Amino acid sequence: METCKVEFDSLEWQEAMPGARFKIFSDGKKQMRLLEFTSEFVEPHWCEKGHVGFVLNGELEIDFDGQIVSYIQGAGIFIPTGALTKHKARSITPSVQLFLVEDV
Repeated sequence: METCKVEFDSLEWQEAMPGARFKIFSDGKKQMRLLEFTSEFVEPHWCEKGHVGFVLNGELEIDFDGQIVSYIQGAGIFIPTGALTKHKARSITPSVQLFLVEDV
């Protein structure tokens, strides 16, 4: 079933903002993102979207409104949608790559 296979190598990188780029596959309901942050990335707003994923390489810190949680290579990420889990992420290594599955 080739229709159930996503070739991330064939997808183009898209720039989100300085220091952040991604590759994305979406079926209109769910999306998979390969996301890369560099230490240059500064998240301008609090995010209230939910994310489920995995740190592929590098190290990431996520600020949950003052509570800082570190995620190292191999760590899972499970952030429910909503204001109670609003967050901002930043790379604490020169770059970090994440694989995320999200609702559209």
